[in-house]
Amino acid sequence: MDMENLTSRLRALIGSRLRYQGQSCRVIEILEPGPVLILQCENADGVIQANQYGDATRRVPRTINLSVLNEDGDDFHAEFLLLEFPEKP
Repeated sequence: MDMENLTSRLRALIGSRLRYQGQSCRVIEILEPGPVLILQCENADGVIQANQYGDATRRVPRTINLSVLNEDGDDFHAEFLLLEFPEKP
């Protein structure tokens, strides 16, 4: 698998909306190596973010780290293949 080509294609997804497990999400970052998609849930209530002392401070959108490749790195991860991209008008 050509990792450089895969990474550049994934980077083009940053800012795109998609559905993951029935939730509306947006791709906000790609982490390397991995690669890993970082998704931000748009319609969730969010999670409580703690400050450096562990005190609850505010609600922030939930994020999901989604592996693109399986553990062996030779095929796409099953969860990645379930992503639903809306059709373009």
